[in-house]
Amino acid sequence: MMIKDAAVLPPSIDTERPVPRWAVGVAHVVPLLALPSSLWRIGLALGLPLGYTEQGLRDLVGATAWGPLYLIALSMLTEAAALLTVGLVRRWGEVVPRWIPLLGGRTIPRLAVTVPAWFGVGVLALLWTPFLFWWTLPHPGMTVTGRLLVGFIYLPLVAWAPLLAAVTLSYQRRRTGP
Repeated sequence: MMIKDAAVLPPSIDTERPVPRWAVGVAHVVPLLALPSSLWRIGLALGLPLGYTEQGLRDLVGATAWGPLYLIALSMLTEAAALLTVGLVRRWGEVVPRWIPLLGGRTIPRLAVTVPAWFGVGVLALLWTPFLFWWTLPHPGMTVTGRLLVGFIYLPLVAWAPLLAAVTLSYQRRRTGP
């Protein structure tokens, strides 16, 4: 049964079935939640203390190029993972783009998307929920202001798992229907 409601985007060439407006909005908010912490890590990689003491920054980044490269790679991986949420509301989450050799144009099985998405919900919940308690944990390598700053920078990531769960459920329902 098709939902005929103003809260649903009309069928288009973008997705096989209509996507609820709220799901589109939420999917586009997720990468923005990850952006502050990603930018903060890139700043650390560039040598900015950003809340760490001099010794704390040295301990975190290390003396070789691997520390900064790790922080930049982690930031890029975090943003890429967050951007995958958009695939749950776009056609490229339902059909392999035509430009991909051998697979282009094929329908992506629903479980090939929902199983990793639900796995991601679990991993994100385990990874980011402890940041609700950030201020209760000691951080000897950080300044008092830095602890406060980092707490607020990472706090939005706590919402990533429940928002991904909501968009995944929407995708699952949309792709399972008649």
